[in-house]
Amino acid sequence: MTLNTNIKRAQKESLFFKEISTLFMKVSLDDQRLKDIFVNRVELSPDKGLCTVYFYTDQGEDYFKSVLETLKLYKPSLRKALASKINSRRIPELVFKFDNKFEKQFKLEQLLEKIKEENKDKW
Repeated sequence: MTLNTNIKRAQKESLFFKEISTLFMKVSLDDQRLKDIFVNRVELSPDKGLCTVYFYTDQGEDYFKSVLETLKLYKPSLRKALASKINSRRIPELVFKFDNKFEKQFKLEQLLEKIKEENKDKW
């Protein structure tokens, strides 16, 4: 993949992130079950036919799974709203996933803190 292609894809991902975040904020105001969930990042597939929307909630992945079906009900209206906001020949299919990067980062920081405490006496 060329640098130019990567830049264009990153720009398009940024645009989708902005629009999906705005639309989802409006949806979460209407449906209180979704109020504790937020869009964390967006990834487009190389052919731009699939847009993976990563959500995060501090209530954890189990909570996300419990509201995923509700979230999926909004998929057609989100795509339609995206089509009216984004000037694109084709609006990608939306896939919703839980983003566990924060949890991984938190576990890693805890592990590093534990190692630091264990080695505190050695230094």
